[in-house]
Amino acid sequence: MRREVTVALKAGRLPGSLVLPPGATGLVLFAHGSSSSSHSPRNRFVAERLNSERLATLLVDLRQEAEDSQARFDISLLAERLLAAMAWLGVQPDTRQLPLGLFGASTGAAAALDAAAQSDVVKAVVSRGGRPDLAASLVMVRAPTLLLVGAADPVVLELNRTALAKLDCEKVLKVIPGAGHLFEEPGALEQVAALASDWFRQHLA
Repeated sequence: MRREVTVALKAGRLPGSLVLPPGATGLVLFAHGSSSSSHSPRNRFVAERLNSERLATLLVDLRQEAEDSQARFDISLLAERLLAAMAWLGVQPDTRQLPLGLFGASTGAAAALDAAAQSDVVKAVVSRGGRPDLAASLVMVRAPTLLLVGAADPVVLELNRTALAKLDCEKVLKVIPGAGHLFEEPGALEQVAALASDWFRQHLA
């Protein structure tokens, strides 16, 4: 089910991990935040839940620069690389027919929304503890969007409420009780995974 892949860019390559369950009904591409990668245990936890629901997943390292590079906060650069990964998926024999969703965390959520605004291929977006307020093309997003924020993350929660008001598409903000920014509290990440799975199964079916 799992295989390591490489997405070619104009300059460089993106290593990634593709999981394709038997009878997959959709595919979710993960956009990691400024401080995480495809090895993020939280994103892998969510990906495994999606895999169990017959949703394929691709986790790629959008950030190639050094850990202290400002490129990790360059939303347009991350969105450009996300679009390259989407184009790659669109020509692979085993993924090109699958409806596509995007899952973004932290600054990766802004990149996911900007990528969705530039492509009608994206059928759904989920943001986990994200910064959708940093997306330059927020008002142009048409894909149904689910924003997940911890109740104990008040600054990010307010930023998500502001972004929600600007979105002109099907949109929902879900607040996870007792959860902080990293959803490390018992049961918090399980709620994120369940809500994301329901959203993608609804919109990628």
